Amino acid sequence: MIESHDLFHEFPEHQETIRKLMLSNDQFVALMKDYDDLDHKIARIEQRVEPATDLYAEELKYLRVRLKDKLYQLLTKAA
Repeated sequence: MIESHDLFHEFPEHQETIRKLMLSNDQFVALMKDYDDLDHKIARIEQRVEPATDLYAEELKYLRVRLKDKLYQLLTKAA
């Protein structure tokens, strides 16, 4: 089974802050959209719906981690 990496699963303790930022912070919304799009692309690769090299898949995962770090910084500032 493919593990979910959406922000609500990654940071369950920050669910209310995520909702608040989604309504009030355009930068957060843009980063979250990029994160969700990237996570969806990675899931499709892991499910073998989209072909990709291992190197490309790892690069996407690295980018997802960087985006998650930026989002976490915004979450902790807002909390």
